[in-house]
Amino acid sequence: MLEFFSHFVAQTGFVILTWGQLLMIAVACVLLYMGIFREYEPLLLVPIAFGMLLANLPGSGITSGPHDGLVGGLIYYLYQGVKLGIYPPLIFLGIGAMTDFGPLIANPTSLLLGAAAQLGIFIPFIAAYYMGYDLRACGSIAIIGGADGPTAIYVTSRLKPELLGPIAIAAYSYMALVPLIQPPIMKALTTKKERAVKMAQLREVSKVEKIVFPILVTILIGLLLPAAVPLVGALMLGNLFRETGVTDRLSDTAQHALINILTIFLGVSVGSTASAERFLNPQTLGIIALGLFAFSCGTAGGVLFGKIMYVVTKGKVNPLIGSAGVSAVPMAARVSQVVGAQEDPTNFLLMHAMGPNVAGVIGSAVAAGVLLSVLG
Repeated sequence: MLEFFSHFVAQTGFVILTWGQLLMIAVACVLLYMGIFREYEPLLLVPIAFGMLLANLPGSGITSGPHDGLVGGLIYYLYQGVKLGIYPPLIFLGIGAMTDFGPLIANPTSLLLGAAAQLGIFIPFIAAYYMGYDLRACGSIAIIGGADGPTAIYVTSRLKPELLGPIAIAAYSYMALVPLIQPPIMKALTTKKERAVKMAQLREVSKVEKIVFPILVTILIGLLLPAAVPLVGALMLGNLFRETGVTDRLSDTAQHALINILTIFLGVSVGSTASAERFLNPQTLGIIALGLFAFSCGTAGGVLFGKIMYVVTKGKVNPLIGSAGVSAVPMAARVSQVVGAQEDPTNFLLMHAMGPNVAGVIGSAVAAGVLLSVLG
């Protein structure tokens, strides 16, 4: 009996639990708290945090690959969709089905704000290079600034797969923390008068415009940047399902069942990469810091270009909508609305901010295409 008990104790995780694993379990619990009780992007943060929790429970084998004739753990197989670049385009399909490009079509100048926010990709690329990272690593780190988790995963899986874990964690964590990161930057770069600007109501967009838009964008970007076709093509196909009026079942599946399943698989898979041995090292912590810098640059780039548009239009554009030029849809647009409403509760910026926000989705995919074309 004593031998049985000793053998049982030796098989428990308590015996082999390291301080690093304990620390990562604590971090996972903090992220779960933020997702569940503070409601910071819970659909992303909860599965990511729980995946992190699972990865740091010693002895479970849930993340290990096949060896000695044994099959691998569950998360090992789920992770293949991340590693092989399968999940990101399929998630873009669902995002496209949920996205209304009407505000962008009604105000095409929103594209400029979405483009300006991509400074959050190219400035950190230069910074990472001068910090000693190789070019492919620079591209993988810089894409965090697009605030688009699927794009970051897609680019990194092709440029620098060994950095996939920390980059994916950084990208999704900062997406979830948009309500905390963006407002201080927005307020620091704008005046009270600029934040209080009320914008004219957008024109109504016709059904024909909404149907032609995804087809035209796919053709133009596909010819200009073939490397961006998997992401942009999936995004626009999902949007076409939404706008045609004859593919409602496909649109419903893409924006509900499909994207919900993929969010679970992707979130848990990404979280599982944050094991103590992978995560607690100087390189990973450097990537996390550069990711925050990249995200901040994207927000600042959009707001600063919004200030330029404010001057050019003689006060008709609220610079706050520029912060929505990052690709965190629709959270970034909501943050623009919240910060604007703090100055004037009667100011409604949400629909105006959605233009740059959806432009940012396209912009990050285009930026990804540029990085893959040059570095891939």
